[in-house]
Amino acid sequence: MQLHDFYLSGNCYKVRLFLSLIGQPVELLTVDLPKGAQKRPEFLALNPRGQVPVLVDDGQPLVDSQAILVYLARRYADPHWYPLDAVTEARIASWLSLTANEIHNGAARARVGLKFGRPVDLDDAQARGRQVLELVNAHLADHTWLVGEQPTIADVAVYPYLAMADEGGLDLTPYPHLHAWFARIRALPGYVDLPHF
Repeated sequence: MQLHDFYLSGNCYKVRLFLSLIGQPVELLTVDLPKGAQKRPEFLALNPRGQVPVLVDDGQPLVDSQAILVYLARRYADPHWYPLDAVTEARIASWLSLTANEIHNGAARARVGLKFGRPVDLDDAQARGRQVLELVNAHLADHTWLVGEQPTIADVAVYPYLAMADEGGLDLTPYPHLHAWFARIRALPGYVDLPHF
């Protein structure tokens, strides 16, 4: 198993984190994003979108961090990470969707603007980021984990860009339930540290 990876990417990090949490070994292959390696023909043959992460398992390239988490959970992880019942699956899918949309366009985009110097509407990204921080903090006021009584891939998917929201200029101080959840995730066996500049 190989993971085409960029250390500072939150999407790559969530895959590395989950692999470590489930004790699944992987060979990390660094993709030099600043030099445009993700747009070269050999990489585009793996992922025509030109994005990391890409997981290659049994010769099959898998793209998109959320899809990779689903695959790893189904193939290699204990069932609690992605339970089979339809209601739980739907709830997890909802959080994966939030990650791909609201979190991507909020906290993640603000981080890309401030830390990578990419052109973004920072005010809009930060406003979206604050909405998500408030939403997740309110949910966690009554829940230990995002879905159910144990951690799932929803927690792994949502965690990175919220935990790094300060790198996008967002103040995490007002969200005590988020901080408690961050601590629970960091206490999981196999946890690996967030990527920081």
